[in-house]
Amino acid sequence: MLMALCVCGSKKDYSVCCKPFLTGKAKARTVRQLVRSRYAAYAIGGHAEYLLQTWHPSTAGNIKRAQLNTSEFRWDSLQILGYQQKGNLGQVEFIARYKDAEGEDHIHHEISLFQRLKGVWYYLNGQLDNQR
Repeated sequence: MLMALCVCGSKKDYSVCCKPFLTGKAKARTVRQLVRSRYAAYAIGGHAEYLLQTWHPSTAGNIKRAQLNTSEFRWDSLQILGYQQKGNLGQVEFIARYKDAEGEDHIHHEISLFQRLKGVWYYLNGQLDNQR
């Protein structure tokens, strides 16, 4: 059987890495898993529902599925620089590299905040540092 490595960069097979999260068969147990699966949702595309389901209700605001399903970028890689998880709060610093519609390289450097509600992790918000 041919293994397909997950786009999140974990070096694990997609079927045991992010696919169970994206298909609703599993919930992320850690903030790292949530960042990886959300990155995979953007990189693969077509997973707006998952992105909305994992966005904290207090900060999801007026985000529309159509905005999350756009494929104007080609996501190239994810690098997790650091993370911490304490109780029901978590933080992950990561760099995601992507190309825009013209093929120009970009870096998305973010420190994301997460909160766990009733055992489920949600993305709260993030602080961008694209100067790096």
